[in-house]
Amino acid sequence: MLNSLKEVTDLNVNPQRFYSATHDEIASGATTDIYFINTRDVLGSVNMLDTEVTAEIFTRTNGMFAGLQEVLELLKDAPVKIEALTEGEYFSPKEVVMRIKGPYGAFGIYETVLLGMLSSSCAWATAARECVEAAQGKPVLVFGARHVHPAIAPVMEAMAVKFGGCTAASCVLGAKLCGREPSGTVPHAAILIMGDTLKLAEAYDKVLPENIGRTFLVDTFHDECEEALRLAREMGDRLGAVRLDTPGERGGVTAELVKEIRYRLNHEGFNRVKIVVSGGLNPERIKTLAEAGADIFGVGSYIAHAVPMDMTMDLKQVNGKDIAKRGRLPGMLENNRLITVK
Repeated sequence: MLNSLKEVTDLNVNPQRFYSATHDEIASGATTDIYFINTRDVLGSVNMLDTEVTAEIFTRTNGMFAGLQEVLELLKDAPVKIEALTEGEYFSPKEVVMRIKGPYGAFGIYETVLLGMLSSSCAWATAARECVEAAQGKPVLVFGARHVHPAIAPVMEAMAVKFGGCTAASCVLGAKLCGREPSGTVPHAAILIMGDTLKLAEAYDKVLPENIGRTFLVDTFHDECEEALRLAREMGDRLGAVRLDTPGERGGVTAELVKEIRYRLNHEGFNRVKIVVSGGLNPERIKTLAEAGADIFGVGSYIAHAVPMDMTMDLKQVNGKDIAKRGRLPGMLENNRLITVK
């Protein structure tokens, strides 16, 4: 842990590296705001750094609670007691989502870090759950890794799966952190290089293990309906699904397109072939496309770009005495949904 301003001054960082923080740097407090380091120096100089305090965390919006596991990992060696909501539960504006009791010096430096963990995790989980609910029981896959910095892509996809309810993640590390295998087939690039969708599908079918689904994009070279039928006729039972990712320049994925493909597949007896849709999906579009006949939804930007929730941590007790800054209520705010987690 960075214990003083001098240690910060002496900290040497090689700029020829990824800009993301390592796990050790996070644990050391290197990603905190500098004023928490200044506070250690000031309180330490008057022997008050380890004053017993109670801190409460809340946000001004509603949402789904997530990120607790990382906070517990962060404070695993700190001599503090923690109460929190259960991950996956919804919270209301200004509801206390977490309470930390212990010596201020044991956790104060991490205020920036743990608020950041909760802020983003809750936002991603909430956005994912909105998509899952809009899909009305149909699978939602999170494809958001390309929309965020790679340092946080696994966290984002893990939150979307573990607490948002997404069926699977495409990011390798994100899926593995959930104890699952990543989900996905091939991008447009593979089809463009091969020069033909069916040739790519046949090569894929020969090379990849049977347990990996046979789902192929049908919007690369030809009309989506024609390409879907061409794959279904040639591959038969080996084809699991066709995926629509039609760009906005060509009108995007519409309910009418989904309906037509579903009808034409069914008309030729390919009822079992599912339709996967992706490309700028949000809850409203998911609901519309689900009603049109889409079976599976790949969501990226809506989850990845969820606005982080403005988390706040306030001290509410100092040495057992109720206290608060102006505008806040002194003393612990009652919330019987909090459970002891450390």
